[in-house]
Amino acid sequence: MTSTEPVVRLDAVRKDFGDTAALDGVTLHIAPGEAVAVMGPSGCGKSTLLNLVAGLDRPSSGRVEVHGEDLGRLSETGLALFRRRRIGMIFQFFNLIDDLPAVDNVALAAQLTGTPAGQARRRALELLGELGVADRADAYPQRLSGGERQRVAVARALMNRPALLLADEPTGALDSRSGEQVMDLLIDLNQLGQTLLMVTHDPRLATRCASRLVEVADGRIVAERALERAA
Repeated sequence: MTSTEPVVRLDAVRKDFGDTAALDGVTLHIAPGEAVAVMGPSGCGKSTLLNLVAGLDRPSSGRVEVHGEDLGRLSETGLALFRRRRIGMIFQFFNLIDDLPAVDNVALAAQLTGTPAGQARRRALELLGELGVADRADAYPQRLSGGERQRVAVARALMNRPALLLADEPTGALDSRSGEQVMDLLIDLNQLGQTLLMVTHDPRLATRCASRLVEVADGRIVAERALERAA
């Protein structure tokens, strides 16, 4: 994939659940290095869009490409491998494994792609250091604050140097101070060139972290506009 081609390309994508169209004819292209926030009311199709880009769902019609790969052509095994290698995901409720310490939660992402355990652990410790939680490497998730858990989750998402970082309400479960810290982290990652796609209800997250806002209603994109990041 050349640097001028979109990292994400959705063309005329429709997703039906029974008789309901969760997405209806969505076309969205995201360029390398962009930070795009998707907003809209509950049930509008935001999470469905994220799941399609992540390869967790398949479109009923249309085409979904990520990093030059047509996800519709991949088997379930192929999709799982693609997710592990090329996509990082951050969730509202962290999705950490409770019986693994922070460093092992992070390292596991690389081990699942075949990275030797020692090499994975070294990179995990490096990432935890970069994200300011190196001193919590041996702590289990229940001993971490919400902000610390999300930093560990971000480290895990970055473990395999993904082409695309997906964030689903990444500050939704955090207090305002921790939320601000995670926003700063996302801004820093994007300024280093990381492509971001965020789903959020929080206008502050969108205006602080995104360079483009996409508004969704009733399964359709109803507005798009460039954003100047708020201070």
